[in-house]
Amino acid sequence: MHEWALAEAVISTASKAAREQGLGEITEIKIKLGQLQQIEADIFEFALKEIVQAQKPLFENVKIQLQEEKVVLKCRACGYEWMFGDNMKELDHERSEAIHFVPETAHAYIRCPECGSPDFEILKGRGVWIDSITGE
Repeated sequence: MHEWALAEAVISTASKAAREQGLGEITEIKIKLGQLQQIEADIFEFALKEIVQAQKPLFENVKIQLQEEKVVLKCRACGYEWMFGDNMKELDHERSEAIHFVPETAHAYIRCPECGSPDFEILKGRGVWIDSITGE
């Protein structure tokens, strides 16, 4: 269900951008999926396709590209940077779901592998956003 809400937000944002840019048709949307968000890409892509079907002619021939962005974290205590992707599989279902819906909860479950601090920043791999929109 979370993926459907995100898909609706993406299509709504793309429609607004098309209006602002005077586009009559969107031909391509490139979307980045931050790995920390743990989006089910198949469900998200299906939702996007279903939503754009109801929004013709603006999305009549749209090509949608999804690209995952890996998680990069940086410890504020010691400065260590690490990629977290492989470690996400180690989280139990409850913690994984908490991060999926509210990525800020990652600080409660993830620690710097160098010093053990929970004080880190997310440099990459958070959220869902439109990378580019192409149209005519």
